[in-house]
Amino acid sequence: MPGLRDSIGSEIRRIFAEPGGQTIEISREDTGLFGPHSVSWQVHGDVTSMMIGGIASLLMQMLDPAVLAGVWDHSVFRQDMRGRLRRTAAFLARTTYGDRAQALGEIARIRRIHDHVRGTLPDGTPYEANDPQSLAWVHVTESLCFLDAYIRYRKPHMTLAERDRYLAEMAQIGRLLGADPVPYRYREAQRLIAKARPRLRFDERTREIADLLLNQPPSSPQLAPFHHMTMQAGVDLLPRWARSMHGLSISLPARIAVRGGTTGIAAITRWALAPGRTVRPAR
Repeated sequence: MPGLRDSIGSEIRRIFAEPGGQTIEISREDTGLFGPHSVSWQVHGDVTSMMIGGIASLLMQMLDPAVLAGVWDHSVFRQDMRGRLRRTAAFLARTTYGDRAQALGEIARIRRIHDHVRGTLPDGTPYEANDPQSLAWVHVTESLCFLDAYIRYRKPHMTLAERDRYLAEMAQIGRLLGADPVPYRYREAQRLIAKARPRLRFDERTREIADLLLNQPPSSPQLAPFHHMTMQAGVDLLPRWARSMHGLSISLPARIAVRGGTTGIAAITRWALAPGRTVRPAR
């Protein structure tokens, strides 16, 4: 009979499992794009902060009209949101922990998919998924949100040099995907976010996608507290201006409760998944 630790770990791993419940396969013929001593391996190995950062980054990404249009017109996000999120998690796992061939293969696969994603915004402006500016917005919001969540819930005293190193490592993926501009430093990433704000918009389509994300049911009743807390922590991680655009708010007492509760859940998650990561190298 599995103990509490195994039960919690199994439920969490099930969130990221491939269709059929199989573990994400990671090929390890070499050290890949980053290597085991990279900051990316540390940041992406912390499940709770990655989920929180993922929620915040999705909420920010959909404020860009071109990025939102790609999701609305071409993605199965609305019909199979959990599957879409699992595929994103698999991409991150393989490009972070996989060998160089697997990482480059994943990136090439995504670029081929993007080749077919194009259309017209409601105002008549054409868009395409391989547009460098749109790719840059997705890249910088993901990188910064993953990192900020890690800082808040795992390593509050992370040095600026470590933050810069993470952005420089992740810039490899951004460049290979075709993003431009790509930040190499933490402050540079923050400036790019600020520079993009004038083109961001919120409309009914944004609201529908955000509601689907924030109101999705937990994958199992056992994970309901974990699910609810990470959703709230994702909203809390957003810059104030982004929360305002979404019409979201969180009071000071609620913020204190969310951060305290999430810190506790993150500790339980690490205990349940220790000593390995959520994905292990395939032998």
